[in-house]
Amino acid sequence: MKVIKTIMIVDDDPDIIFTVQEGFKDLETDFNILSAKSGKECIKLLKNNEIPDVILLDIMMPDMSGWETYDKINENQSWKNIPVVFLTARNDRIAKNAGEFLGEDYIEKPFEIENLKERIDIVINKN
Repeated sequence: MKVIKTIMIVDDDPDIIFTVQEGFKDLETDFNILSAKSGKECIKLLKNNEIPDVILLDIMMPDMSGWETYDKINENQSWKNIPVVFLTARNDRIAKNAGEFLGEDYIEKPFEIENLKERIDIVINKN
């Protein structure tokens, strides 16, 4: 029996959430997709015990940035081992270096859905 893994995508752009959800359906993946339109919504889902196998986290979001969301996740003993993959339009060296250091991976938008799936598989299989 296949174990279905859960991915939480946190992005204020509904098109990105839709692209990942539909792209993974088209690839016929065994992923359950949770979505949060903000860092605050991400934290709320985690508090409600919606614990994913990996979090795809945008950096540039209003109210609570991806960096702030990452910090909140890491402050909680129950969540700090959830792998975080930064999925962002930021492609400057500082963000990339910080994202690669803090997260399991750093993926720039736009992305190819097949490449995103491969990289998520690597992160999930590593943990």
